[in-house]
Amino acid sequence: MRVMRETGAVDGALPPAPGAEQYPALDFANSAIALPGGHYMDILGTPRGAGQWLEERGLAPADAGIREMCAAQLRSLREQIRALLAARLDGAPAPTGALAAVNDALTRAPAAALLHWDAGRGLYRATAHPVDQILDHALANLATNAAELLTGPDADRLTACGSPPCNRYLLRHGRRHWCSTRCGDRARAARAYARRAATPQP
Repeated sequence: MRVMRETGAVDGALPPAPGAEQYPALDFANSAIALPGGHYMDILGTPRGAGQWLEERGLAPADAGIREMCAAQLRSLREQIRALLAARLDGAPAPTGALAAVNDALTRAPAAALLHWDAGRGLYRATAHPVDQILDHALANLATNAAELLTGPDADRLTACGSPPCNRYLLRHGRRHWCSTRCGDRARAARAYARRAATPQP
């Protein structure tokens, strides 16, 4: 298997799967991408890639200084969220380790927006976000969003891309079961080839 560590390393990055813009946790789960020909692209595979991904989604500032230890924590949470998504689709019990990992991430950052006052704004609420807890806040936000996806009204629309070897998840719209036009074209081509192969030749 050829591993691509950076965003866009193979034929350009895929567009977000349906539902990924609404649920950052779905986009997060899809940041490890299996591609045709035994290729594998890991958008969070390097500290630079992980930092860019967080920055683009408003989960970390540009100068966050993401290190390999931080990127590894992100990749670990991603795999646990993927395990929960897979269990949900299979109708299987949620893996204990995945539940523990997501619950741990949920408790890493303050959830309550505290009441503040200043002369310019008056009373307002804001959640504390110390600069030394950037990663904790990112993990907590992604875990919260994953929990909302898995327990909310859109959970029944969750599905896996139906175009092997793609391993991305999406929210189903109508009969669509693939994550991108490219995967849809590949699935249709595979079906057409299978029909031709099954037709007796004169």
